Amino acid sequence: MELSPDKGQLIELAHYRMPFGKYKGFYLINLPEAYLLWFQNKGFPNGKLGTLLKQILEIKINGLEPIILKIQKEFPQESM
Repeated sequence: MELSPDKGQLIELAHYRMPFGKYKGFYLINLPEAYLLWFQNKGFPNGKLGTLLKQILEIKINGLEPIILKIQKEFPQESM
């Protein structure tokens, strides 16, 4: 079985910003890992934001941030 990422979802993930709290307005990829781990321990929000935060945490744990940063550069938000 071959897995292939959804390009649109990756672009959305790269440009999604935190909608509330101390890090309001930060790209999710720029959130500190400790903050994401706190969410993991306390419970991620329901819905889309929670799903995206879980994905970002996995990306950070696996050292894949450069991929998301590259997507931000290659697919600027204006072109979305």
